[in-house]
This record gives sequence, structure tokens and C-alpha cells, in this order.
Amino acid sequence: MKNHPVSPPVIFLILMDGVVLLVVTFIGFASHSSSLAGGRWLVTFLPMLAGWLAAGWLGGVFTPQISTDYRQLWRVLMAAGLAAPLGAVLRGLWLQNVVMPVFALVMMAVSAAGLLIWRLIWIGWTTRKQA
Repeated sequence: MKNHPVSPPVIFLILMDGVVLLVVTFIGFASHSSSLAGGRWLVTFLPMLAGWLAAGWLGGVFTPQISTDYRQLWRVLMAAGLAAPLGAVLRGLWLQNVVMPVFALVMMAVSAAGLLIWRLIWIGWTTRKQA
């Protein structure tokens, strides 16, 4: 069988990371009583996703050995800490607007919490399957 550069479990992990960031985006819009109908949420979600993919890749959080090790969860927090400001800057460029530091900090905290919870579930699920 041919080795694939990205295995199906890693693809699932990355897709679910995206779902977590989508939920975080929707929660943010709901907390500001903003409508999801217009698609404006994409201006927040897509830059945050791009930031997470870049920071996650740099932090190694998508590699199977790291993504299934409880001792490596600090990497998720570090990647989220890098991804939120990067996503905020990308969003600001897209909107041709200033970047609000408080927005980046809130996104950092909320996305880090969501991703950490998801990654704990992921590690529990994958290590249970291996045992």
C-alpha cells in the first residue's frame, strides 16, 4: 500500500479543528447579536482558519505522534496563540481596517479553549482505540 503524505486520521483531525474554529466564530457572532445570513462570518472564519493551519503546521500539531500525546498539548496552545493574531491581521487586511488587539486576544482565548477541549477528546479517542 502506498504511503500518503497526510493520513486519513490527520485529515479528520484538521477538518475537526476547522469545525471548532467555525463554532467559535458562530459563538462570537451570536454574542454580538450579528446575523450569520449575510456570510460576513466568513471574513472572520477564513482568516482564523488560515492562521490556524499556518501556526499548526509550524507547531507540528498535525503530526500523528504529537497530536496523540497529552504531553504535547502545550503546542496547541502555542499554535492558537500565534494563529489568532495572524488571523486578526489577515482579517484586517481583508476588511481594509485596523486590527483590534482586544479582538485578537478574545479570539486567542476562545479558540485556544475550544481547540484544547477538542484535542483532549481526540487524544482520548485515539489512545483508547490503540489500547
